[in-house]
Amino acid sequence: VDLVLAFFGRPPLPSIRPCSSSLIYCSQSSFIVIGRMLVTRLTKADVTTMMKDIMAGKTRQSEKTGKLRGRSIVRGGHGVANRTVGLLGGILSYARDELGIIEINPAHGVRKPKDAVRTRRLNEDEYRALGRILDQAALDDRYTRTTELIRMLALTGCRRSEVIEIRWSEIDSVGSAFRLDDTKEGQSVRPIGLPVLEYFDELRADGAEDQSPYAFPGRNDDKAFGSFPRHWEKIFKDTELEDVTAHVLRHSFASMANDLGFTEITIAALLGHATGSITSRYVHTLDSALVMAADTVSGYIQALIEGAELSFTHYALDRGSRKAALARFLAPRSDTPVTTAGNERLAA
Repeated sequence: VDLVLAFFGRPPLPSIRPCSSSLIYCSQSSFIVIGRMLVTRLTKADVTTMMKDIMAGKTRQSEKTGKLRGRSIVRGGHGVANRTVGLLGGILSYARDELGIIEINPAHGVRKPKDAVRTRRLNEDEYRALGRILDQAALDDRYTRTTELIRMLALTGCRRSEVIEIRWSEIDSVGSAFRLDDTKEGQSVRPIGLPVLEYFDELRADGAEDQSPYAFPGRNDDKAFGSFPRHWEKIFKDTELEDVTAHVLRHSFASMANDLGFTEITIAALLGHATGSITSRYVHTLDSALVMAADTVSGYIQALIEGAELSFTHYALDRGSRKAALARFLAPRSDTPVTTAGNERLAA
């Protein structure tokens, strides 16, 4: 326990968020099994046993926290076991390399289970079903805020916490981007499409920015909205999308972008995946192509949610759309004369 506290008390690595709920969750899992052991006596066999116990669900527990109606729930499973061993390996490397209290990292070489590949995504009919479910839920004033959050998740591909906790200072209307201060990858710039931009612009026009630093405040304006998990469960219970999670919406956004013809690197930028590019660290403005990609994907998804029946070829390669965009881009100013032939070339 003391080693873990020391590890999280040191300056954070760029790739690790000290406040990350997943890290805290994995720490709880490891505490239950090996939290009282001396690190100098920890062996590879102990780490392997811990991993198997977590996979088997032996670390499952639920305890009340100090928050109102708050609970700390540890479930276990293959995914948690994998992440816990990875986290423990980092902590033990810290003990070896920086503290010098062990010579060998006992977590090194432990064969971790593979995470299950998540393939669940929404198809077009399910997006329309999502729209119907959200419209029905919004009739109940208790769920209005949650339905808006769910729509933003569907239209941005952001992680749940990134939307729930977003501050007005992180929403760049001029640059059509979220400039997130604290994400899994650290600071992150995400292009946002017109449907998202216009939603937040309307909230700003109604004075929401003056009431709270959060775009989605909770009961207290100085805190982010906190009822999302419970509301989500009630909204989707006994519906055809009961198995859908917030991450499914993120995966569906990426899949739809792929369906529309965008490349893997464009989709990675839309989702905020780390690229590892040194140049990317110094880029503060978004490529206009990324903003157009965000417009395309979010606009298409919004149309589906609103019940539209659409037929598309790969949008990014659609010649008619490209010609229309180019004509609009090259359109002369109103005070600049242009020949009839010039107009015909632009419209061709």
